Amino acid sequence: MSGQSSGCGFLMSVVVHGDSALNEQEKELNQRLRRLYPAVNETETPLPRSWSPKDKFSYIGLSQNNLRVHYKGHGKTPKDAASVRATHPIPAACGVYYFEVKIISKGRDGYMGIGLSAQGVNMNRLPGWDKHSYGYHGDDGHSFCSSGTGQPYGPTFTTGDVIGCCVNLINNTCFYTKNGHSLGIAFTDLPPNLYPTVGLQTPGEVVDANFGQHPFVFDIEDYMREWRTKIQAQIDRCPIGEREGEWQSMIQKMVASYLVHHSYCATAEAFAKSTDQAVHEELASIKNRQKIQKLVLSGRMGEAIETTQQLYPNLLERNPDLLFMLKVRQFIEMVNGTDSEVRCLGGRSPKSQDSYPGSPRPFSSPSHKASSAQPHPPGFDSNCCNGVTSNKSHSSSPHSHKPCPPTSGPALPASDVSLNGSHSQQPATSGDVDMEVDHFTNGVTESSSNGFLNGSSKHAAEDGDADMEVESTQSKRQLCGGSQAAIERMIHFGRELQSMSEHLRRECGKNSANKKMLKDAFSLLAYSDPWSSPVGYQLDAIQREPVCSTLNSAILETHNLPKQPPLAQAVGQAAQCLAIMARTGSGSCAFASVDDYLH
Repeated sequence: MSGQSSGCGFLMSVVVHGDSALNEQEKELNQRLRRLYPAVNETETPLPRSWSPKDKFSYIGLSQNNLRVHYKGHGKTPKDAASVRATHPIPAACGVYYFEVKIISKGRDGYMGIGLSAQGVNMNRLPGWDKHSYGYHGDDGHSFCSSGTGQPYGPTFTTGDVIGCCVNLINNTCFYTKNGHSLGIAFTDLPPNLYPTVGLQTPGEVVDANFGQHPFVFDIEDYMREWRTKIQAQIDRCPIGEREGEWQSMIQKMVASYLVHHSYCATAEAFAKSTDQAVHEELASIKNRQKIQKLVLSGRMGEAIETTQQLYPNLLERNPDLLFMLKVRQFIEMVNGTDSEVRCLGGRSPKSQDSYPGSPRPFSSPSHKASSAQPHPPGFDSNCCNGVTSNKSHSSSPHSHKPCPPTSGPALPASDVSLNGSHSQQPATSGDVDMEVDHFTNGVTESSSNGFLNGSSKHAAEDGDADMEVESTQSKRQLCGGSQAAIERMIHFGRELQSMSEHLRRECGKNSANKKMLKDAFSLLAYSDPWSSPVGYQLDAIQREPVCSTLNSAILETHNLPKQPPLAQAVGQAAQCLAIMARTGSGSCAFASVDDYLH
């Protein structure tokens, strides 16, 4: 019996080790493909990763995760030839695409072809013999371009050789490599949407494909760098002509409005003065927005909400969905241990998140006034974090500001603090939050349509602002900072948040975005270690940025200012143009990244 147990244990360890190795290989593949083809959106245009078990002739056998191809036909005549295509065509957004095939065995005669073919090309043939099919054959070294008659091209190849195939989607050419050395252009004027293809014809022929699973023998990245330089040089040579002065003035205005939008007060003032421009927002207003941004980006959501309600009394009253989003984020920060509601009860924030010592305990909770509202206003871009949900909300009555006790205390009664009550405390005064955030990320996420991040995502506080400094504790992360009273307060807050959600649904109708937001936030409590859970990404400090951006945009709209700065709109438009170029088959988009010019 013990022998059987040890045998089962051994088998289990082999299986586990095998799964781990496969996961590492998949991870390596994903990293390499992202590095080689950063412009490709695989949700729209997946990259070839293996041979297709459905798109092959019957004489082809596949193994080793559909990367090894072997011939299993008779191999007596050309009619016994057989080919297989990859799972997906080559996306134009690759710009330059490359794969390699290693000859494991040349078999009886080495009648092997490596190349490309369009969907629907006969698989009972070697690549290159039919229209929209292209191949380099090992037995004679000839290239075949949509014809049964080949042209002299390169050397023959046999067992042990590695043959690479490179498709240039910018000039629509193809060249091959042998054992890491380029053999020169083989084909020109290639059509789009070609599939990597390999064909075999005689018994014993076996080849392995490398679509990025392993480092390539040929230095394809050096070739890619050459083409990136060429494309960027073309962009730099784009003529401006007599309108250079007009362009310069427009760019300066865009930069100035961007600095104002993200509350870079000192920089905006200095830039406006040096370029002789006017700032279209009062300095006090910019600093108010800056104060709120810093609170959000440091996880102090309760204080951010109360400060917003004090400085902009009608904003959240008109935007209940916005208030709901802020409250959900506050719940997440409670779980994180960073919101002042739990900090005041003696909780300590986890070392992975931004924190602050001895913060005051303001919490805004005015009576909820809801009226019908659209989930999103006209023109809202759900893919842009600078968009603003059309929402309504509260106002608050400020009270005196008192410091929190440093030690844990009992859970607060429901009447003390309520989402739908009216009791609140004074928000942080202007002295509590440093006014200059030029080193802060100002709410533009990397996934937003404008495609860039403003400053550091770690939101490190400035030297003179003790409240905003990052806590350098090495203690283990604990729910709500480890305080039982804080956990009880968080649960109480969650119940009020649920009630607010139900009230919103009754007053404004169903909102799937709000429902998912609340569900995801509450899901954090299903795990003993929320930070390592599948929903733990919500606790990352970078998730504060879209919240910060949405609130900032809503405030700007109250001043009749654009909710998204023209510079961000221009960058977003450029990124969308590149995406359209990719979908329409323009390969040069791969080497025209907006980020390359921003950084």
